Amino acid sequence: MAEVIHLNEKSFKDLVFNWEENKEWKYKGSVPSIIDFWAPWCAPCRMIGPILEELQQEYGDKIQIYKINTEDEQQLAGLFGIRSIPSLLFVPVAGQPQMAVGALPKDTLKEAISNVFGVKLAE
Repeated sequence: MAEVIHLNEKSFKDLVFNWEENKEWKYKGSVPSIIDFWAPWCAPCRMIGPILEELQQEYGDKIQIYKINTEDEQQLAGLFGIRSIPSLLFVPVAGQPQMAVGALPKDTLKEAISNVFGVKLAE
């Protein structure tokens, strides 16, 4: 069963993108992903957390959701210019990632997964 994966700098380089090996963005994953930049003290982050867990369960292996604690992984947050949280990075398999800021409602997230990734749930 697909689970949300918490990333640190090493696992980010292994699973998502290694900026030391590549100057140009090259996503390492085989399915689209959403990266949630969050912190434990952030109330909107705590609101969106369970929604992201639900989405991971609903979409299963069609997408991967990652979480990066900006308190623990300040270099990763800095790499992406994270200034406010939650920030969600939508990473397609091919092409450039897109950032969304704020605790988006579940319907909006599903719409973004459909529009940005072309991934839909079976009705």
